[in-house]
Amino acid sequence: MTADRSRPDLDDTTVEGLGRLSEALETMEQARGQLYGFHQHSGKADRLVQEAVALFREAGHARLADDLDRDLVGRNVIADRWTFQVVEDFDDNYWSVFRAFDERARAELSGGDRHVLEARMKQRERTAGHPAHEAGPALSD
Repeated sequence: MTADRSRPDLDDTTVEGLGRLSEALETMEQARGQLYGFHQHSGKADRLVQEAVALFREAGHARLADDLDRDLVGRNVIADRWTFQVVEDFDDNYWSVFRAFDERARAELSGGDRHVLEARMKQRERTAGHPAHEAGPALSD
């Protein structure tokens, strides 16, 4: 027996709302990844500047090296914040709240089932009986 994840017991508007919230969370997950990328790229850039400073010193360009070292190396890219603090603040004060609302909506409206909208779409698009178009894994007893 396969699981019917399309939840025919739920009304279309509720399923669409759950789908929109899920899509919004997926979009925010992408934004979160970009924020982590920003954090990591900023750190890498700082290390590369430090390497440039060492090379400029070695080449006899002490004034430029000193200015870069003093004014750019280790500089906060956002006033009064390190990038990891921005990431932590985002996680603690926005992303975790967003995920909690997504979980709450699923718990209250679909018994915790995820991607009901997508399951309905998949049901419409699959070819019944085709071996590569199964509705999902069999339920275990």
